[in-house]
Amino acid sequence: MGLDIRWPIGLMFTLIGVLLTGYGAVKAADSMSLGININLIWGIVLLAFGVFMLAGASKGKKNPPSA
Repeated sequence: MGLDIRWPIGLMFTLIGVLLTGYGAVKAADSMSLGININLIWGIVLLAFGVFMLAGASKGKKNPPSA
């Protein structure tokens, strides 16, 4: 099988990270907990992880070895 699991994982985390970062930036007053914008911070973390997974998938082997 030639499916690299990093592609769907990277796409999912990138999409959720973008949505959460956008919500944290727009609704900053609703996202505060102890003076920290939780949605913005975790959105950035998820976005960075998603981009890291996508970068790893794009740099991975293009053709799997044939048996």
